[in-house]
Amino acid sequence: MTLHHDDLGLPVRVPDQVRRVVSLVPSLTESVAATAPALLVGATDWCSHPADLDVVRVRGTKNPDLDAIAALRPDLVLANEEENRVPDLDALRAAGVPVWVTVVRTLDDAVTSLRRLLVTVLGLPEPAWLTAAERAWDVGARPTDGPLRAVIPVWRKPWMVVGRDTFAGDLLLRLGVRNIYAGHTERYPRIALAELLDARPDLVVLPDEPYRFTPDDGPGFFPGVPAALVSGRHLTWYGPSLAEAPQVLADALAAATTASSRDERPGRPA
Repeated sequence: MTLHHDDLGLPVRVPDQVRRVVSLVPSLTESVAATAPALLVGATDWCSHPADLDVVRVRGTKNPDLDAIAALRPDLVLANEEENRVPDLDALRAAGVPVWVTVVRTLDDAVTSLRRLLVTVLGLPEPAWLTAAERAWDVGARPTDGPLRAVIPVWRKPWMVVGRDTFAGDLLLRLGVRNIYAGHTERYPRIALAELLDARPDLVVLPDEPYRFTPDDGPGFFPGVPAALVSGRHLTWYGPSLAEAPQVLADALAAATTASSRDERPGRPA
């Protein structure tokens, strides 16, 4: 056994050779599956990538089946401080199950955390997709303020948006989109729709998860504001999707702003 410390700084004793992993985070499930799929023995119902993943399902990220997880005899359970509940993770630890918790709030955090987990803790070779992601995003370069001020809803009923210190906000900033609520005291504040509109955003970014926004929601709730419907996986997951995320997100943002410019041409009916 080797003593490591996870992203929270908590001690985790890990077997020298990890053979069985249960992942409670879709991003981490995809990351392990793309690197060493034979290690995965369990994952949540929300772990949708890869599409052909054939492992025991242990319910959701917020209501995992703790008995089913323990029955799988994992060498390590993968969790995230934002996606998983502390009482569930404490219960697993109390049952003698090693739990590794990631903390990811920026792109640099994601790359560092993934490399430490996959290479240092699991003992796997450096995955090619992680190197590709670093190159695609120019990891290490400092994000700069972009020209577009945006609101980024992640839920409706009630309306919740991306606030301070978030992975999604960091990715968008690198693509020239400034989050209006980046200075909010909360990471995912509840903001009434009227207040979102009063902020006069240049753009609204609508991911298709965790709330499944649709193309109708932009004009329906934010009339007159360019709306970019983006892939939630590419905006909020940290894993193999990062390698293609800059292009996928940039295309969605460009489509929204191009459509808005076209609609504003003189002579076009209101």
